[in-house]
Parts: sequence; C-alpha cells; structure tokens
Amino acid sequence: MTIARTQKALLLPAQGAQWQLGESPIPTPGPKDVLVKLTATALNPVDWKIRTTFSFLISSYPFVGGADGAGVVEEVGSEVSGFAKGDRVVFQGWVENPKATFQQYSIVPAEIVPDNITLDEAASIPLGLATVVTALYNHDPNSNTVNFVAPWEEGGTTICSGKPAFILGGASSVGQYAIQMAKLSGFSPIITTASLHNEPLLRSLGASHVLDRSLAPPETKRELAKLTEGKPIEFVYDAISLEDTEALAYDVLAPGGVLVLVLPDVIPAELKKKGDNKTVVQAYGNVHPPQNRQVGVELYAHLTEWLKTGKLVPNRIEVLPNGLAGIPEGLERLENNNVSGTKLIARPQETP
Repeated sequence: MTIARTQKALLLPAQGAQWQLGESPIPTPGPKDVLVKLTATALNPVDWKIRTTFSFLISSYPFVGGADGAGVVEEVGSEVSGFAKGDRVVFQGWVENPKATFQQYSIVPAEIVPDNITLDEAASIPLGLATVVTALYNHDPNSNTVNFVAPWEEGGTTICSGKPAFILGGASSVGQYAIQMAKLSGFSPIITTASLHNEPLLRSLGASHVLDRSLAPPETKRELAKLTEGKPIEFVYDAISLEDTEALAYDVLAPGGVLVLVLPDVIPAELKKKGDNKTVVQAYGNVHPPQNRQVGVELYAHLTEWLKTGKLVPNRIEVLPNGLAGIPEGLERLENNNVSGTKLIARPQETP
C-alpha cells in the first residue's frame, strides 16, 4: 500500500476562520511541472485580505495561501528539460493548494521558473514584480494592461525617455518594483511618495524624487509641477490604491494618460470628467492565468540576468521566526500597516 506523502502547511480551514498549522499532501508534479522544496516564502497584503475581501478567490477549504516562493527543485516532470533535482529557483504561487507557498513543497509550471537563483530576498520578487509587469507590458487582448513596449522588446528601454512617471507608495513591495521597471523603461523623472526615512532606499532603486506621503494633495500637486517642469504626467502607478491615493493619482494624470491601480477603482465620480480620455487599469498580478502566461514566460526569461547585473534589486527582508507558524503574526503586522520598506519572509522548513 502506498502511504500518502504529507507536509506541514498553514491552512484556512473554513471561510472567515483564522490561519492554523496543519498538514497537506505533498503534490506530484505534472509532466511540465517541477516540485519545489520551499526554503522561503514571502508575505503580501493579499494574504491577509484573502480571508475577507478576496475570499471569492478561494474555491474550496481547507485553503493554503501564499504567492511568493524560493527553494530547491525536488522533482521534475517527465517533459521538463533544463531543470534537475537540487536546482535553486524562485517562482510565483497560485490560489490552488498544490501551487501555494505557505507550505513546505509546491509545484509550478517549469516555463515560469527562472533558473538557479534562490535567496530569502528572491522570495520577495514574484507577486510584487508581476503586479507591475503584467499591468504594463502584457500584450494579450484579454488582459488588464496599458500595453507598453517591454524593456526586453525593441525600443522598450528608450520609448518613454524624458517622460515623467509618478508612483504612489514607492516603499511598498509593489512600489519598489514599479520604480525599477519605470527606470528600465526609460521614464524620467521618476517621482514617488513615501515616508521620508525610505528616501535613500528609493533613490537607490531609481527614484529621482521622493515626496512625503503625508503632504496634502494640493502640496503634492505643486511639488509635481515643479519637479516635472510643467511636463504632463502620462503614467501614474498607485501601489496603495485607497480612495485618497486614487483620487490624487487620477487628478494629476494628464488627459490621454494611463493609471494603474492594484485594488478596485474607487476614484470619486466627480473627478471623472467626460472627454478626459484617462485610462484606468487594475493590475492582476499573477503569471499563472492564461492571459498573463506569455508575459510571465518573457519576464522569467530575463529575471536571472536582471538580478545578476543589478538591473533589478529584491526587496529588503525581515525573516520571521518559527517558519510557517510565524506567518499569522506577520500578516497581522501587514494588516495594521506596521511594515515599511521591508518584505516579511518565512522559511517553511523551519516550522516547529
């Protein structure tokens, strides 16, 4: 008789319940998948919101969460080439238990796995970066995208040269990647909002100017006008996407410009004037869905080189104690806005 393989996992046992440690089956990779032994998984705001706001994403319980992972290949599918047991990888999880990352093992399609990079820092990359890349560079007509030319495509690093970019929430994980991708696309100046103690970090990533996030909207608008020397702001990325930030983002966007949100559109109706020709896109930051898969394949084909050359820098991290058991407290800190400029990481294999 074959004994089912099991692993430690952080589970939501039922809708609205609290996270708890338990067990889940160790999944078997399909012919085009790899099985990864997770050494690190990152926490994201969606991980605490999925209990309530985003519970519609959960198809069944118990549910395993987690969308960012790094680790070592344990098994490879029969049709996979280019990977072998022991290879180090980073990848994005998905809302299906076998592909989630709040557990000790996960499967992922090999085509969206870059080769030979794993660090705790690498686990900070997949969701935050995908939330930027899928919204900016996806050419699939069924996707949520502004359809920019990608940095890996001809002209992609120069087509936006000299155009200002405004990024709200630059110190967030998504905001940090938005700054870096704006730099790769050639935008200049790149202006962001954040707590000023994060200014050195954000300037190191490519921000030209950091505005205090506590400034009142009229003050922010005045500063933007000075810093852009009156040039229209045709690209705004709101990595926070609350009502006040969305209102500011839409207000400063030039007619004909594009605004990317990470949460649903709650822009006050009175700001939207007929004929303003402003495009609003809500990012769908995962490379697993069919409409995002090709841009995900292209992204991961370039990610290793970007990291090796320093074109892309992972988030700063804080490693939580006790592996998966440390995640609920970390999610509470995220929910209470007690994390700044840092990505919380857990090491599933260190679960007691």
